[in-house]
Amino acid sequence: MSYFTVFKMRLRMELQYRGAMIGGIACQMFFGLILVALYRALYAGKPQTLPIESVATYVWLQQAFFRMMLASDSELVDKIRSGDIAYDMCRPVDMYGFYYARIMAQKFMGSLMRAVPMLVMAFLLPKGWGMNLPASLPGLLYAIPALLLGLLCVCALENITVAFTMKTLDPRGMQGLLNLLMMTFSGNLFPLTLFPESWQKVITFLPYAQLLDAPIRLYTGGYLPYEAFRIYALQAFWVVILIALGVAMWNANKRRMIVQGG
Repeated sequence: MSYFTVFKMRLRMELQYRGAMIGGIACQMFFGLILVALYRALYAGKPQTLPIESVATYVWLQQAFFRMMLASDSELVDKIRSGDIAYDMCRPVDMYGFYYARIMAQKFMGSLMRAVPMLVMAFLLPKGWGMNLPASLPGLLYAIPALLLGLLCVCALENITVAFTMKTLDPRGMQGLLNLLMMTFSGNLFPLTLFPESWQKVITFLPYAQLLDAPIRLYTGGYLPYEAFRIYALQAFWVVILIALGVAMWNANKRRMIVQGG
């Protein structure tokens, strides 16, 4: 119950950042148009087997949920660097679960506030530039649970990044490396559907592909509806593995934590 209360409080806090939401929508719309224009130029020079409409839809869905990928709890990082994390260690709740609920609410509400207006605008763009309708109604319905499982997975990855910050006291190095891996192998920098088939067999098994690539493929028809439960099982597998790894890293860090300052 306490974790649900933390989740609700963080949701309400995110609702206050309307200016950041508007700026984020404008930024992601701009980069979405740039990326679609680049892929259209690529297709004009060398047509691919995947239709440009599917690539444009992939790009817009990635941009719409960009906040889900990269939102981080700067307050927690500041507490780690200043030593105020000691106060959180005194709370009568599990510290990992407490911050997992916080980052989940931050990513969920931040993405929702940006995604809805962005997708509406993307649907209004001309064919080949904007969003396509889902390949099928079952594909759309199966994509929603896959997106929620992707959210659980990315929150677990975020807490692993925080665990490294507890050791180094500087989030920039390891966070930059892990974010680069996530952006590359989640399909945000380059749609995974455009990778060679032999590469995709490996990349789509990695946890990064479970964040947004798997839900998008269900939406666009890259994965057929009957494959949904196999995808859910793979996502759930990575959620369990990443949470277990994160909890172990947080517990090890708490045992060795030295708080400086006063």
